[in-house]
Amino acid sequence: MSTLLSIYRSSVGKKFVVGATGLFLCTFLCVHVGGNMLLFMHDGGRAFNEFSAFMASNVLIRSLEIVLFGGFLLHIITSTVLWLKNKAARKVSYQVTKPLETSTFSSRITFLTGSIIFIFLVLHMKTFWVTSRFMGEEDMYALVTSAFSNGLYDALYLVALFLLSFHLRHGFESAFQTFGIRGQRYEGLIATVGIIFWLFIPIAFATMPIYFFLHLNS
Repeated sequence: MSTLLSIYRSSVGKKFVVGATGLFLCTFLCVHVGGNMLLFMHDGGRAFNEFSAFMASNVLIRSLEIVLFGGFLLHIITSTVLWLKNKAARKVSYQVTKPLETSTFSSRITFLTGSIIFIFLVLHMKTFWVTSRFMGEEDMYALVTSAFSNGLYDALYLVALFLLSFHLRHGFESAFQTFGIRGQRYEGLIATVGIIFWLFIPIAFATMPIYFFLHLNS
């Protein structure tokens, strides 16, 4: 345990944790968007409600929720600590270092996009997860329909997805760079797979507010 703590205290260890938790959260996005595709089945929400009920009652799934929540916290806390340390250690201003020549736009706004996404995530969990787990809501399809019929919520959701795309574009590739496997041999493959996470998954999520706001489920 002391060895693990020593590794975590180092900057390299923290970067490894951020990368590992980030990739773990990417797998969650795949599962989440897959389940949400049941919303488009035109069955009055039956399949989605059955899926939601299974996720809420299965002991294994509930246990994995704790792991997922821990992964979110570890990713957020460690990323914040790294950002604060990097900011404190930076002795040369951005005007001198010319960041446009040394980093991408998505990498420079990673902490900003992550912070805004976190704020939206709290709202999102309050709207859906808290309502279903602690307030006894069983008709999740009706809850989704109601939430996405609100234009303001839809706008916030789409903005959060736009920022998530930027966050994932930098984060996915930088995670493999941290692990030391982003060389010329794998760079093309990693960039191609990364498109799934930073482009196609956000687009898939974006179809939901548009679908319900336009009442295409009717």
